[in-house]
Amino acid sequence: MSSFDWIILLLTLSATICYGIYKSRSSKDLDGYFRGNREMPWYLVLLGIMGTQASAVTFLSAPGQAYTDGMRFVQYYFGLPLAMIVLCITFVPIFRKLNVYTAYEYLENRFDVKTRIFTSALFLISRGLSTGISVYAPAIILSSILGWDIYWTILFMGGLLIIYTVTGGAKAVAHTQKLQLIIIFSGLFLASYLCVQMLPDGVGFIDALQIGGKLGKMNVITTGIGDKGFDWNDRFNLFSGIIGGFFLALSYFGTDQSQVGRYLTARSENESKLGLLLNGLVKVPMQFFILLIGVLLFTFYQFNETPLFFNKQPIEQTLQTSYGDSIKVLQQKQEALVPIKQKWATELAGSIQKGEYDEYALQQLKKANVQQEELRREAKRFIKAAGIGDNNDTNYIFLWFVVNKLPKGLVGLLIAVIFLAAWGSIAAALNSLASASVIDFHKKFLNKNLTEKQDYTISKWYSLLWGIFTIISAMFVTGMGSLIEAVNVLGSWFYGVMLGIFLVAFYLPKIKGTAVFWGGIVSQILVIATYYFSDIGWLWLNVIGAFAVLISSIIVQLLIKKPIH
Repeated sequence: MSSFDWIILLLTLSATICYGIYKSRSSKDLDGYFRGNREMPWYLVLLGIMGTQASAVTFLSAPGQAYTDGMRFVQYYFGLPLAMIVLCITFVPIFRKLNVYTAYEYLENRFDVKTRIFTSALFLISRGLSTGISVYAPAIILSSILGWDIYWTILFMGGLLIIYTVTGGAKAVAHTQKLQLIIIFSGLFLASYLCVQMLPDGVGFIDALQIGGKLGKMNVITTGIGDKGFDWNDRFNLFSGIIGGFFLALSYFGTDQSQVGRYLTARSENESKLGLLLNGLVKVPMQFFILLIGVLLFTFYQFNETPLFFNKQPIEQTLQTSYGDSIKVLQQKQEALVPIKQKWATELAGSIQKGEYDEYALQQLKKANVQQEELRREAKRFIKAAGIGDNNDTNYIFLWFVVNKLPKGLVGLLIAVIFLAAWGSIAAALNSLASASVIDFHKKFLNKNLTEKQDYTISKWYSLLWGIFTIISAMFVTGMGSLIEAVNVLGSWFYGVMLGIFLVAFYLPKIKGTAVFWGGIVSQILVIATYYFSDIGWLWLNVIGAFAVLISSIIVQLLIKKPIH
């Protein structure tokens, strides 16, 4: 990056931090640190919910997801609006009425201590590990730009994030996310606008989408139904999105403290509900827009040079090995494809503009793209054979465009966007991890009689400890492929079971604590086994987990001879 980009980056980040610290003035107690004194208006609740969910993983990986697999990932969010309605009817009134700090306090009132601790522990494991992925996301930016070793970069980035998070609390998270989202979407709109502007003369936004569509990237709706019936292994389709996405969203927003903690900061029940309902309305179009950037990038690369591999470090390192000559041959073939793609893309665009769709140009362009993908697969095989780090570059596709194609100043702003997205989601996650640790464990088993000042101090210590944990877990993220998919797969291991426990609590009043506790353990084992020993799409794990808890809890209740009727 240029010096001007560094100035823009540092000024943007510094201004955001100072704003968050200034707005974080609250009482130095648990209510101030974890719930912001319950003073947040609905729009801050909405922005907090969106900012917590839309991490750097979203902005780094989603465009790359659309570039490689098309728009069908957006179907993953189709069940979210329905989940928001159910949350407002069931979850929010109960949590607000009981005046809880964490969602898991309710489970002790409904069941017993062991069920509360088990569910809280599932949250701590899942959120702690997924936050490690969120720490990794901005680290790969610095590593790629500066050429730093990824592990030292994670340590450096994680340290900054801990300092940023520990000093604030819930109020700092809420107010900072407001500013972050304004900067984030301003930067993304600028990036997408410039992507279109850098297309050849006469090729506009609609033309770019039509070209991407002809090449299979505008696959917004897919049913997953083929000649052999419904494909349960298909990851993203209309049915898995509405059903599996509904269960995932219901569990994420209803049982994950990182989200529950956001709408518990609202100053009234109605403002909590309004924030959630509006999130259901804006999330799908927001994600659609972010994925659409990936389609625009795909079209952009039809007319412009495309790197053999979007992460330059593994390529440079592989060039220094015995596979270096093979990589050079692939690079030469890749360069030879550039004018071919430009030729057929230009002819296709011209025919589309004239309303005389050129099928032959399309087929030739598809053929060139197939050849390019084969070259990329070969490059990945050589990188893997050389033992060089991560051989998946999905997370670098948008980053490569930002660093290599955008003008000075805007590069720094877009890098700041990704950093701010990471900081917002990580700050909320660490705040929620600390709240569950303090409320569900420390004050329950270690020291029940802390003063308000001691509560505040111990909360910061837990934020620090979880920050260290996420740094350590981030060290093991390398090689996980698409980060946006990895973080959701990880959540799906646990969210269905957590949701099932809450559904039993709400809708099966005769089921007792022992039954749901053992039902939860059995169901968790079943979900993990299903993931590892079958090819079923991971969105369905949320449905399996929830229904497994419901069914197994009933069975266990019958086995211990305490009738449910």
